[in-house]
Amino acid sequence: KEVNAYYRKHGKLDGCALLSPDQIEKLKASMASSWRSDPRPFESYQLTNNNAEIRRVKARIEQLSKQAQQEFSGWEFDGGRVEMNREDNRLQVFFDGKPDADTRAELKSSGFRWAPSVGAWQRQLTDNAIRSADRLECIKPLSGEKPSQLQKKPSILQTMREQDEKVQTEPEKKAPSGRDAER
Repeated sequence: KEVNAYYRKHGKLDGCALLSPDQIEKLKASMASSWRSDPRPFESYQLTNNNAEIRRVKARIEQLSKQAQQEFSGWEFDGGRVEMNREDNRLQVFFDGKPDADTRAELKSSGFRWAPSVGAWQRQLTDNAIRSADRLECIKPLSGEKPSQLQKKPSILQTMREQDEKVQTEPEKKAPSGRDAER
């Protein structure tokens, strides 16, 4: 937007501090080949939705960093094992033999799908996958605990510190002044 404003004000891109000389030359070339009678450095469709895209990417980065901090651990059950494949982002269930039809139906209804390339029943590695595994009796850990209880949780102190940092980085809201303050 600022580059477009500079172009509207000066009628040229030369001297624009926001762009390098190479970028200026590329924009001049694209403007020269434009079909518009009054070409702009950046068209409006190129600038639309930029803020929403920035927020989406930041949220995705935050989600991936939280996911990297979580430590999932697998477990053994009667007739196989469950592994957390972080590289593929999958919760994988390996059976020693072919499970019976009821077990396969139960796995399917809980979101697991057969992956012949891996030789395992798997689903995306999320908190919901762990909760879903809690409800499956066929893959209950030998220790008798629920799979969610086997997972390492972040400490309460760490969670509190993160919340404090978040509160400190948020801008303070101004108190209403004038007549609104009296109400």
